[in-house]
Amino acid sequence: MASCGGGEKVYYARDFGIVPGTGEDMTEEFAKAFEIIKAECKDGVKAALVVDCGDYDFYPDSALVREYYVSNHDQDNPKRVAIALEGMKNFTLKNRPTHGGSEYVNLMMNGRMLPVAMVDCENCTLDGIAADTRVPQITQVEVLENAGGYITYRIAPYVNYRIDNGRLVVYGSNWEFVPSWGIAFEGDTKHIIYTTSDIGVGTSGVEEIAPRVIRAPWNDARLVPGSVIAMRSYARPTPGIFVTECKNTTLLNSWVFYAEGMGLLAQMSENITLDGFRVSLRDNERYFTTQADATHFSGCKGKIISVNGLYEGMMDDAINVHGTYLRVVQRLDDNTLVGRYMHGQAYGFYWGGAGDSVQFVRSDVMEITGGNRIVEIAPHDKELLAGCKEFKIKFEKPLPDDIANGKYGIENLEWTPEVYFAGNTIRNNRARGALFSTPKSTLVEDNLFDHTSGTAILLCGDCNGWFETGACRDVLIRNNRFVNALTNMFQFTD
Repeated sequence: MASCGGGEKVYYARDFGIVPGTGEDMTEEFAKAFEIIKAECKDGVKAALVVDCGDYDFYPDSALVREYYVSNHDQDNPKRVAIALEGMKNFTLKNRPTHGGSEYVNLMMNGRMLPVAMVDCENCTLDGIAADTRVPQITQVEVLENAGGYITYRIAPYVNYRIDNGRLVVYGSNWEFVPSWGIAFEGDTKHIIYTTSDIGVGTSGVEEIAPRVIRAPWNDARLVPGSVIAMRSYARPTPGIFVTECKNTTLLNSWVFYAEGMGLLAQMSENITLDGFRVSLRDNERYFTTQADATHFSGCKGKIISVNGLYEGMMDDAINVHGTYLRVVQRLDDNTLVGRYMHGQAYGFYWGGAGDSVQFVRSDVMEITGGNRIVEIAPHDKELLAGCKEFKIKFEKPLPDDIANGKYGIENLEWTPEVYFAGNTIRNNRARGALFSTPKSTLVEDNLFDHTSGTAILLCGDCNGWFETGACRDVLIRNNRFVNALTNMFQFTD
């Protein structure tokens, strides 16, 4: 079942009954393989599971059930997970190309699911692994006619839908909703149509006039015949790849073709390398990829390296690097306070520990008001960390007199990374290109920013809305090419 070579123990997925193209659920087979590898490869032994390229299906009814609190996502636990790498060390999950076939291992979700979770792993790599969904929650339509206050559009073949009391309801195996917003693309270029930004969509009072052809009361002269609309909600339940509390994580030549959240969300992890990572279109049919950012790094440290990537068609940014402010909500004594996660999509996960350096920020003017070091930190509103919103924090030195309730944020300076972002292509996406909010060194070079809608590169901190930390101290931007940024207006870019 396993062979050794070059100091690495190699396992083959076929030996565990993991074969492509069957349409059968592969959750149990992958889980058993990881369990055996983890048991047999201890004490630093390197291991790899080699998987034949092709499609592997996963279904929510037989998925792994986990409680994961994922930064900048909906906290709608429990999550249904296809592949969970938990506590793995020195492990690689990689593809084996087949002659004349697929070039990647494509993990196909058949419902609302989290494709890959990496939890408390060290020195682990994904190589040639892709994530996709049979029925995306984004509904793609093409405009056929626009006249007299009505738009007639054709619904893409992959979409499941019904007309319910004049409303267009789209659905999958474990989800359904009426799309309320959309992004409009030029049919021939896949650029987002100039100055459209987020648009309301015609999904109420509709009539089906032919199979998959809908006539809707919808008045928008910018949507000429041939335009393609990605109809959506603002839900973001799960990323494509979730990395939390890991160390030395590498993604090589891997893809996310679709995720109902970020493509990659990494939080409270150290040293992450993306080389040839792609959040990109799988074929010429879809115009969109992820529901939110392509890559997002929350409260990480060490070094984040993202090189030779392709990020296109996302409903948000290509990369966002930040920490999370806690807000001071109670002062217990001169050395102790209560800090609270404030945003509904950012709570319930590790924020910091004893010995971490912090600084206080006055939220209304973003001015620093002293620094300190944590002596003790514990959940305050719950017994366990998972799901908690408040921390009781004791500090090494007395707190400044002006640290008052509700007016100050706490920034953890320990969990801030260096960033190297180079040789990437960002194109045809909603919102912005690259966001960096870290005091450590950031180098942005040799990238192509092509129709990023909003600003191509944004440096900002925010202690009032998303509570994403800043500020930048050392940023070098050089040898990049910018093509038609600011073609649409989005948050922080107006």
